[in-house]
Amino acid sequence: MRRFKRNYSNTDDDQTKIVDHPNDAVSCDGLEEKCICSPIKILGILVFCLMGSSVLFSVKKPSPNGLWTLVEARLPRVIIPRKKDVSSGDITKQKSYLRPVDVRQDKLLGGLLLEGFDENSCFSRYQSVLYRKKPSHQPSSHLISRLRNHEALHKRCGPCMGSYNATLERLKSGKYTNSSTGCKYIVWISFSGLGNRILSLISAFLYALLTNRVLLVDPGLDIPDLFCEPFPEVSWLLPPDFPISTDKFNSFNQKSPESYGNMLKNNNVSCNSIVFTPPPPYLYLHLAHDYDEHDKLFFCDQDQTLLHNVPWLIMKTDNYFIPSLFLIPSFEQELNNLFPEKGTVFHHLCRYLLHPTNPVWGLITRYYDAYLAKADEKIGIQIRVFKTDPGPFKYVLDQILACTSKENLLPRINKKESIINPSGKKPKTIAVLMTSLSSGYFEAIRNMYWENPTVTGEVIEVYQPSHEEYQQTENLIHNRKALAEMYLLSLTDKLVTSSWSTFGYVAQSLGGLRPWILYKPENQTTPDPPCRRAVSMEPCFHAPPFYDCKTKTGIDTGKLVPHVQHCEDMSWGLKLFDR
Repeated sequence: MRRFKRNYSNTDDDQTKIVDHPNDAVSCDGLEEKCICSPIKILGILVFCLMGSSVLFSVKKPSPNGLWTLVEARLPRVIIPRKKDVSSGDITKQKSYLRPVDVRQDKLLGGLLLEGFDENSCFSRYQSVLYRKKPSHQPSSHLISRLRNHEALHKRCGPCMGSYNATLERLKSGKYTNSSTGCKYIVWISFSGLGNRILSLISAFLYALLTNRVLLVDPGLDIPDLFCEPFPEVSWLLPPDFPISTDKFNSFNQKSPESYGNMLKNNNVSCNSIVFTPPPPYLYLHLAHDYDEHDKLFFCDQDQTLLHNVPWLIMKTDNYFIPSLFLIPSFEQELNNLFPEKGTVFHHLCRYLLHPTNPVWGLITRYYDAYLAKADEKIGIQIRVFKTDPGPFKYVLDQILACTSKENLLPRINKKESIINPSGKKPKTIAVLMTSLSSGYFEAIRNMYWENPTVTGEVIEVYQPSHEEYQQTENLIHNRKALAEMYLLSLTDKLVTSSWSTFGYVAQSLGGLRPWILYKPENQTTPDPPCRRAVSMEPCFHAPPFYDCKTKTGIDTGKLVPHVQHCEDMSWGLKLFDR
């Protein structure tokens, strides 16, 4: 009887797959020889069958907890194969996770996700539901429908498909032809820190959804290492043989001849034009924080009409520019249909598009299960100090303690008593997850709750996964840890974040949390009040345009519609609200 062997092999993208042993490759030659069975082998087969039949026909008594048994039977029992963890060099093995929830119903996140992906290649895609409470925000049926249509578009027009190759030839030639494949593209350039990149990537994806373009992602240094492929069968990564080089991407700026804003500034295209005649093979869109009034015309309806027929748009941005998309009249109705709840845009799109790779998911799940899973309540505190020196600073520590005390997020300590809970009953446990480049804030709060009991008897456990001292944008392991910490913060019950921090924006929106925002300190003093509760979980657009496209005059774009207003932590920024 032929023996089957399997082994695990790591592919280039560090995804684990089960592959047949090389000896199992069967060709037509020698097929008859492999079918000959010796008497000893036949006897072995009979013994194996008799053993199997005894198991097959055995009757198991019903469990006294039949409902729990039924639920567990429905849950996916996923075991990550033993392999080397690239982040630490240790040999690790992730256990299976079983939770008493209806995973079959929830693992697709209310229809956001498509079933049928290889679960071993990206465990986080379907396992994330095991770590979150039941979501209070459901995606609209229109959003789900549009996502399925976009997946079909990506499959037809994605890299290496026939339509992609034909459109690419037009780009290489630099000439316009009347033949059209029906495929248009938005290329996102990897730019800035991880938090900014996540916000801008979600923004680019929504723009692609609104304009029926295929989103292609510049891999940069770490995108394939951090995030799984989101679309079935066809990659979203820009192929390495793309005719516009990485060096060219890095050199794009406001003054580039291909820049749409620069073309407007130099009158290379008329502001009164309806369409390009003929359209250029590609245009560069400069939407970074330093863009000028000509670049910002991207957010005008007339300019969107001009861009419509350009097959390739290449975008560099570090902004969450979605709030200004809601102010473009031609997008208004579609956005209303996609997002009846305006404050859920990032929440839905990020859970759909960005799934941590297995190495990052291992960092998340190992830390969560070791330190957070058993706590009765989980509090996240994210600290970002916009200085070269990460601290710790006493005025920042005082602000954190004032906020958590004033808002009843953490209990007060009792310095007069040594023990508050003498009865021996198990006290309530509160796990505090802190993230900061400095370890000083964590050490101070941990020591405070270690040296003193709480007034109400809770046990406070304080944790900090890492303290990197300074931001290391180009460091792969640093970015893995940063993404893991964003995700861990999103799994808490209550969250405190720092003003202006894109790191905090990602955590709050991913988790569906309205955080308490620490006001930005001025003159190295603790603000009073120290924090306020956010009205919306949406990120803030830090550099919005203040321009009326119709009247061609300046205007406060935070007062045009009730669902786009100024941010709680940045008076000139824009964010989405529900009213």
